[in-house]
Amino acid sequence: MKKDFVIISDSACDLNKELRDRFGVADYVPGHVIWPDGSDHLADLDWKDISPDDYFTMISDKKNVFSTGTPSIADVMDCYEKYLSQGQDVLAIVLSTGISGTYGVFVTAANELKDKYPDRKIVVVDSLRYSTSLALLCMYAAGLRNMGKSVDEVAQWVEENKHCVHQIGWMDDLFYCKRMGRVSNVAAVMGTLVGIKAMADFNEEGKNYVIGKTRGYNNAYTACVEYMKATILNPETQIIFIAQTLRKKEAEELRAKIQEELNPKEIIMTTIGPSCGTAIGPGFVAAFYFGRKVTKGLEKEQQIFEKILKTKCK
Repeated sequence: MKKDFVIISDSACDLNKELRDRFGVADYVPGHVIWPDGSDHLADLDWKDISPDDYFTMISDKKNVFSTGTPSIADVMDCYEKYLSQGQDVLAIVLSTGISGTYGVFVTAANELKDKYPDRKIVVVDSLRYSTSLALLCMYAAGLRNMGKSVDEVAQWVEENKHCVHQIGWMDDLFYCKRMGRVSNVAAVMGTLVGIKAMADFNEEGKNYVIGKTRGYNNAYTACVEYMKATILNPETQIIFIAQTLRKKEAEELRAKIQEELNPKEIIMTTIGPSCGTAIGPGFVAAFYFGRKVTKGLEKEQQIFEKILKTKCK
């Protein structure tokens, strides 16, 4: 059967159980988060042991150094085997190689199981995205599977369209991203100045890239909406995600402006999970959506943003 395969991801996909169930993402393999006291915690997307607000409040003390680790090969193999043993193939869409070694772990685990399950297939796709952009790719993949597409057809679509998934938003403080190497251009240092909002999208290497900076929240809202208008495709048919860390009020304000200006099919509000949240820190708000494929070095996207700053922002 064409549909007889499951879609899984890792804890960077930031899909809680409600959303995994809704979109048909069967499972995820959690990575590790090392707390300041050295204790090792699984990155739980359902926040069973600590609330997101408490977690990001802890991280906001910059003396508390958190770090992350990839899942083990054994854990990935265990997840694969849950479905292979039931006669199902597996499509794994995982965290960008631009910022993590997770893809290599998933590929190694798949190779370890080839001889044990010669009639089954495991396809691993490097999303070159992370967090809620990875969630969007999983959502689209599940929709294509439900339309009857094969595992190879869905994997090919993800490969061909992953650079069409955009992020636009800001981090109030880029300290955490810089510390963990998640921002690829040095202009990001300006994001630590009071009132400056460093605005980023994903580049073709799967990293956050600062395309411009605004001052204050009002300009940030305007820049987000105008950038989306210039880069989105068919917003009225889309499910757009807005994700945040300790910025619920600002995220709701952005939601209202996107709804008014773009009128998408649906807007889903989410919280960044512990794995990605460790690198992002508190003070993050961004929208995630499907649009035109990003250009090399985000050259055109930076031009779009510069024009927005000159014509739409005060």
